[in-house]
Amino acid sequence: MSDPSDGHPLLRVRDLNVSYQTSSGGLFGKADSFRAVSNASFSVRRGQTVGLVGESGSGKSTIGKAILKLIPSESGKIEYDGVDIAPLSESAFLPFRKRIQTIFQDPYASLNPRLTVGAIIAEPLIVHESQLSRSDREARVVELLEKVGLPSDAMRRYPHQFSGGQRQRICIARALSSRPEFIICDECVSALDVSVQAQIVNLLQDLQDEFAITYLFIAHDLAVVEHMSHEVVVMQNGKIVEQGTSESIYNNPQSEYTKKLLAAVPAMPSIAS
Repeated sequence: MSDPSDGHPLLRVRDLNVSYQTSSGGLFGKADSFRAVSNASFSVRRGQTVGLVGESGSGKSTIGKAILKLIPSESGKIEYDGVDIAPLSESAFLPFRKRIQTIFQDPYASLNPRLTVGAIIAEPLIVHESQLSRSDREARVVELLEKVGLPSDAMRRYPHQFSGGQRQRICIARALSSRPEFIICDECVSALDVSVQAQIVNLLQDLQDEFAITYLFIAHDLAVVEHMSHEVVVMQNGKIVEQGTSESIYNNPQSEYTKKLLAAVPAMPSIAS
């Protein structure tokens, strides 16, 4: 795939450690914790896609949540556009929420079933572009629906009235509504069948070309990652075991773990460009 990057990292993760507390220890015991991410370091250049891959429990989604400040990091740095966002308070991080968006794995669970599609997509606009009038917001919602391949009348309907692939398109439209620079795609196609996966991957690539969006594409499916990513970071048990260009990882893997992952990848010609 083409390389739209200007060569400068938009995101740089340095020696990141994230732990989860597994028990409180009670009144007199010592609290136990589990190290989910250990000394992870990688960067994502502007306009590029980095695939973060590994089996379930490898720590890849934990990194995504730490970048979004959905969970605290234990130590290390998460530099976004030169600013270490890891220690920022929620109020100080608010401007970055406009610039960093996410698309989650389950498109139905991440959509409020009580809201219309139009209201769902308009929520970030109300927060980040409060100066817009109601008619301006509706016009923006229609524009976003068209960008993701849905009709304008979809804004009057509810999430349960759409298929899984259509719901993921709604999630993409919501992510785009704040005009982000960076989108974390957290297993965003794994719940979809292969033909729909191909459609969503192609849509994400088209949006990247149009808006110069930078992606962190988290997945366990290396067949999807191969066609989506400029660079690949491979994780095992909370540690990065290999990283490099997509071509080098797929054509000349160095770690035994990466070789095993690639050996298990079925051919998926429907996603090939």
